[in-house]
Amino acid sequence: MPTEGFSIQTAQLRGVEALPITVEVGITGGIPGITIVGCPDSVVMESRMRVRNAFKDCGYTFPRVHITINLAPAEIRKTGTAYDLPIAAAILAATGQIPKAGLDNCMFVGELGLNGDISTTRGSVAYARLAHELGLSLVFGGEEGNLPLEDCLVCPNLSLLREGISRCTPFSRIAELRRADDVDDFELEYDFADVIDQDMAKRAFLIAAVGNHGLMMMGPPGAGKTMLARRMPSILPRMSDEELNEALLIHSVAGADTRTIARGIRPFRAPHHSISMGGLIGGGRPVMPGEVSLAHQGVLFLDEMPEFAGNVLQSLRQPLEEHEVRLVRVDGVYTFPCNFQLIAAANPCPCGHLGDPGHVCTCSGPRIASYQARIGGPLMDRIDVLVDVARPDSQKVISGAAGLSSHDMRNLLDAALEFRRWRETKRPTAGARGMEAYGFSQEALRAFETISERLALGGRAIIRVARVARSIADLEQGELVTDQNVLEACAFRSRSFG
Repeated sequence: MPTEGFSIQTAQLRGVEALPITVEVGITGGIPGITIVGCPDSVVMESRMRVRNAFKDCGYTFPRVHITINLAPAEIRKTGTAYDLPIAAAILAATGQIPKAGLDNCMFVGELGLNGDISTTRGSVAYARLAHELGLSLVFGGEEGNLPLEDCLVCPNLSLLREGISRCTPFSRIAELRRADDVDDFELEYDFADVIDQDMAKRAFLIAAVGNHGLMMMGPPGAGKTMLARRMPSILPRMSDEELNEALLIHSVAGADTRTIARGIRPFRAPHHSISMGGLIGGGRPVMPGEVSLAHQGVLFLDEMPEFAGNVLQSLRQPLEEHEVRLVRVDGVYTFPCNFQLIAAANPCPCGHLGDPGHVCTCSGPRIASYQARIGGPLMDRIDVLVDVARPDSQKVISGAAGLSSHDMRNLLDAALEFRRWRETKRPTAGARGMEAYGFSQEALRAFETISERLALGGRAIIRVARVARSIADLEQGELVTDQNVLEACAFRSRSFG
């Protein structure tokens, strides 16, 4: 049995990136066993047992020599079960039990079962991207769904390597990523037509979708706030290839389901109000993306917003402004993208019936004020559109009256976005200052100045109201922002619950 060294290429996840790691094998005399060095954690050390049992079940011989495994560079902490396959392949190649031809052109990633089956670990998209950059082929256990993985080889069991790497099957997409019938099925399940008697709220959703504005719904329980929010992805444009790859990368690294995203439908995340700051923003050991990053290129819905912990809500302020999360840890800085659209819902008071016709609010004034103050002014100032969602007409609900459908709303949105692209081409805003960048008419400017002074709007609030007014004008395909657009934008301005 040969006793020469050998090395296999693998990778380590760090945030949403994969770093190249080399698995070096050295075989010497001495007490039989495996020593793993290179800053491995306990999970990596357990791979010795999985590799030993997989060898036995697949008919390989475990050498009665001392094997040293070095994971280079040694200064990077190695975590996870993805090292099982590269360690096993390196030992088999070093001991002459599998052909070495072609192994130096591959990157191995996968977890071994005791019977030799190879399972896919989280982060396949990140591994595939790194392998492509290095000019290597990713060898892994296979992936369910239609992920855009190119130049990859599927190795379902360790015994397949006995005849060489050429026995591995090239991975290919099973079907087109974004089939029209899949999208239609999603829209039929979550259609705005199911939400009855909420035309004003639907218009607010259209305005928010045109300008990617944050939106807050306030109303009594049972008014349809959650139904409205859940249907937002059904009208949003399908993701571009770049947006799709970014969303798939984050979900793959987090080990989340990617089937809906792979069809081009934007992600929708609705965390429970008991979520921690780490769960929302990201963190943990190893550092994982939070809900704001999983909502990247999609929608983050916070239902019962005042019930979230105050520090958790305030942690959203920086991600909303910068569209990324920076987590500083001892081993460096982790950066996660989080360009999401915030949709929130809240009751006007603890009992939910403040201002609700037909119901009496039982909350005291101080209790209502305390409840409303939980969100905090700085966060509310970053929400562009606020809409009151009243209880729907009971007769319309019982009769099953049809409302504006997702198909109709998407047509309106597509027309608005197309008009915006035409307008920006015709009237470039580069170098424009103040309201000139938004195309305000003289009447709109005078009305906006009066309203801004009356409401004592700050600098951020003025810009955000102007953006909403511009979105309303685009929805109506108006080249200039009118005074009516400004008045409607101010009507949607975030205000006190009362």
